[in-house]
Amino acid sequence: MFIFNQLKRDDPALRLVSVVLLAGLVILFAGLWWVQVVCGREYQSHLETQSFRSVRVPAPRGKILDRNGVALADNRPRYDVCLYLEEMRKAFAADFDARFKYTTNTLRLQREAKRAALGRDLTKEEAKAFRVTMEQRKELSRQARLAVANGITADLGQKLQTSLALDVKRFTNHAASTPYQPFPVMQDLQPQQVARFQEQFAGIPGIDLESQTIRTYPLGSTAAHLLGYLRREKDGESRDGEESYYSYRLPDFRGLIGIEGGYDEKLCGHAGGKSVLVNNLGYRQSENIWQPTVPGYNVTLTLDVRIQQAAEKALASRSYRGAIVVMDTRNGDVLAMASSPTFNPNYWVNGFPPGELERLDNPQTKPQRNRATQDNYYPGSVFKIVVALAALELGHDPNELYTVPAGANGRGIAVFGRNQTKQDQAPPGTYTFLRAFIKSSNGYFIHAGLKPGVLEKVVELGNRIHFGERANLGTMQENPGSFPRPETVRSGWSLGATANLCIGQEKIETTPVQVAVMVSAMANGGKVFWPRLVQRLNSQDPLSNEPEQTVPEARLRDTLGVSAKTMQLVRTAMFADVDDSDGSGFRAKLPGFRIGGKTGTAQVEVIGEDGKEHTTWFASMGGPENEPTPRYAVVVMVENGISGGTTCAPVAHDVYQAIQQLNQPAKSIASAR
Repeated sequence: MFIFNQLKRDDPALRLVSVVLLAGLVILFAGLWWVQVVCGREYQSHLETQSFRSVRVPAPRGKILDRNGVALADNRPRYDVCLYLEEMRKAFAADFDARFKYTTNTLRLQREAKRAALGRDLTKEEAKAFRVTMEQRKELSRQARLAVANGITADLGQKLQTSLALDVKRFTNHAASTPYQPFPVMQDLQPQQVARFQEQFAGIPGIDLESQTIRTYPLGSTAAHLLGYLRREKDGESRDGEESYYSYRLPDFRGLIGIEGGYDEKLCGHAGGKSVLVNNLGYRQSENIWQPTVPGYNVTLTLDVRIQQAAEKALASRSYRGAIVVMDTRNGDVLAMASSPTFNPNYWVNGFPPGELERLDNPQTKPQRNRATQDNYYPGSVFKIVVALAALELGHDPNELYTVPAGANGRGIAVFGRNQTKQDQAPPGTYTFLRAFIKSSNGYFIHAGLKPGVLEKVVELGNRIHFGERANLGTMQENPGSFPRPETVRSGWSLGATANLCIGQEKIETTPVQVAVMVSAMANGGKVFWPRLVQRLNSQDPLSNEPEQTVPEARLRDTLGVSAKTMQLVRTAMFADVDDSDGSGFRAKLPGFRIGGKTGTAQVEVIGEDGKEHTTWFASMGGPENEPTPRYAVVVMVENGISGGTTCAPVAHDVYQAIQQLNQPAKSIASAR
């Protein structure tokens, strides 16, 4: 009452304020009435016909680098020409209108002809046959989209000077299910095609370049087995810790094997997500990134790509099926790991050329198998290194003379037990330890291995080297092999088993990496290191505050536990095997490099479907002559070679020669060129 009493007084200012307030209230209520009553149905229909689509965006995958920073696995931008259907609606509508008009005119003429034939007007039921049905509208709409897309595709192929055709089935499915996403009509353009496209198609609605990051292996098949390969993720497949449901997933890959598989969780990073607002026709209206991608870690390996390529070339140039492992004897770093035949990991990303899948599935050549870690082999005479260590450590006299009797074929034989014999590839005659080692006499080493306590010492040393155990390389392709435990030889063990073990033919299966660990221990004085493939993992962002994750080097796993005198005797024999012209490893000799090794040939009694009859080896250590400790361990294994000395030693020579060139001073290399 006080307010109204005040308004009755002669107060113009107060009356003006009151009028303004009343007018504002009237406008507000009018606006609310317009929105809620008049336009309510329209806004409701908009909400009903719009919805969000969630899209998974893959993160850039981390690089895989060699120890010098050379990229073995990288990412590159791939440019695809895509059709944006939401921007082509006017073209679709124009083509649809033309088709609809033609169809209705045709039906009208047919209706008039029917009417004239009957001589009367058509009934409602009869007239229905000459109307455009909903199914016909849908078909006309589909034909319109196809016609417009075909026209653009043909024009694109002509102007980019390439053969190009629209995938009708794929386009139809895309338009029906995910029209809010770009449709790739031409993929992986070359630089000149990108330039030509930008020149001739820039600004044309509905067609544009879409870029995405794709995995690439710049050096092709180099270190392919070690790197491994990828597979495209399946629809609906999610990783741990991310959303399980997305309306659409951009193409992404998952590591299957090798470093790509074993370190996939670190390499892949974390996928991002975006929301796409679409209308009732499924076309994109807007989009919003609600979770950015987090790039994966880079992985730096211990590999030296120069040594790796030299090892691969040494096998491939001879068309050998086999493996080479090069290890730094000082710390267990793997400098090269080659397996032949090989493959190109790019094919798993970009597609396989004709006939490649059949070659990869060959049961005899097995190109996908990493022979350095994945297959087990008898080590043959290479294992005589361990037998020599055991016998000499227990007091075997290296100067003791032992006569190997002659067999029926003129070669020597090993005699043990009750007239049991083993064939010997070395000639009969009298042997000392040194001569027996370089001639690889089976008879001599079986004789030494049958002495009291030697078998148990051999088993002890083999377990210290960790034969029959995995080295945890992280590649998902490691086989432990087999080796007897101390309790195994205490009961139910025969003389024949001992004889075969002494020449690496039974109760033992190894991988080339395990043999490299053994030879490294011989070179460094008895230290058994864990093999190391990965040096470190670090963020791709140079400004990131995330700490670098390093893998410790020179991790000591065990020691041989033999005397320096014993080590020196066996090392001297290994150097003599290469230096002596009568040694089985003489073909590995390289001027300026001091190399010691042991050859081996292991017989495979049963020929499996892989076609292996025997395995040849050359296990060696070497380095510059001026260095007291051999820096490199080079192990060569070839399936079905002639012998370790004939087949494998020349391969090792080529690898050492490549290493020698890397160790030359820069001036010497320049002058040599």
